[in-house]
Amino acid sequence: MFKTVVTLFRGSVAAAGEELEDRTALLILDQQMRDAAAAVERSKRTLALAIAQDQQEGRKLEATVARIADLETRAVAALDGGRDDLAREAAEAIAGLEADRDAAMTARALFATEIARLKRHVANAQARITELDRGRRVARASEAVRSLRRSGIEAARPYESTLPEAESTLRRLRDRQMEAQAADDALVELDAATGPLATAERLAEQGFGPRLKTTADDVLARLKSRRTPTT
Repeated sequence: MFKTVVTLFRGSVAAAGEELEDRTALLILDQQMRDAAAAVERSKRTLALAIAQDQQEGRKLEATVARIADLETRAVAALDGGRDDLAREAAEAIAGLEADRDAAMTARALFATEIARLKRHVANAQARITELDRGRRVARASEAVRSLRRSGIEAARPYESTLPEAESTLRRLRDRQMEAQAADDALVELDAATGPLATAERLAEQGFGPRLKTTADDVLARLKSRRTPTT
């Protein structure tokens, strides 16, 4: 029994969670898209930083290559002038510069790979956000239509009556009223044809007792009795 109650509770919590998620789906989607857009902006800043660092390494590489070329020219001139000591000093400086050059070239290669990856990531993310935004507009329009339907006549609350139900009730009421009126009319006719008054009237017509209803003949006789006799 306890296990059943726990399972029922978990099911109720899950159902409530799903219902809440359905009701707030658009709000959740809006926030998720804001989070995604912020992540894309961070990726774009990272891309911009990588490009700036690559450009900086490029300038350093160009300067290093130029210094190497200048020192090589000077070292050759020192050798021609018999200054082997100065030529060796220049050679040592050139060796250090060449190490810097190689490091800069390696860094630029790494930056190029990372920049290409970031560009693909940003482009893909922006395309997906654009597609999500289109879908969000469609979903928002659909939800607006659903809300109008839920609040309109076609979707009354369970405890409210719809127009078809009201029309059906009115038809039933009118039918009952017509039936009741027909029954009353039939009862009146039945009483008039078979009741005590009808029986007394039929007896009077046969000369047994006075008439209960005044007829045109009765009225004429009464009027004639009031006339003044002529001489």
